[in-house]
Amino acid sequence: MMQLQPVENARYHRAMGNLLVLYTQVDQFIMEACAARIASAPGDEARLGLAKQVGDERRHVSIQKRWMREFGVETTPLISAQALDRLKQAFAELDWVDYLTDLYLVIEALGSQAVEEVVPLTDPGTRESLRVPLQDELDHVEFGLSQLRQALAALPPAEREARLQAIPGRIEALAGHFGELGLPVRDWFADVGCDPEALVSILHQRRDALLERLAA
Repeated sequence: MMQLQPVENARYHRAMGNLLVLYTQVDQFIMEACAARIASAPGDEARLGLAKQVGDERRHVSIQKRWMREFGVETTPLISAQALDRLKQAFAELDWVDYLTDLYLVIEALGSQAVEEVVPLTDPGTRESLRVPLQDELDHVEFGLSQLRQALAALPPAEREARLQAIPGRIEALAGHFGELGLPVRDWFADVGCDPEALVSILHQRRDALLERLAA
């Protein structure tokens, strides 16, 4: 990741604070989405994996809230309760394959990749606050990909291929949904010293690598 010129401290603090609030809201959403899916998940392995993730995400939210208090962050939610409710409802209506695609490929894998790219640019306290969550998210992504491969393998060949072909569109659609929230996320990344264009390129590479793994 290319680092820009050192940013002014107040601008960094404001932007990093916003990114921390957003990250914490997303972890809270993931926790609730996983909890809501446990009962209908197909099999013990899936249910146990989701249950474990609920506990992990609860820990992440606790870590981040504690650090935000120390960092002096304005913790007003950036995503409205109404927008989160709509997103929860949308996830509740997804079948298992689309749920795994949207949660684990888009939010978990690509979202955590974006955070990983920012970590080297952060202050020591923020870096430490992200250490455990990012370690856990590696396991979450592997769980989600494993479940998605199993779910796809169980489909008739033609449907499996159609689902694989639909994944890039699902990624773009969910990214567009988040874009409609109107949050200046690219500006926040730039203000903490990250090159947004380089970040987009890295995320595209990560997306392509994930799709190759699923198609193999």
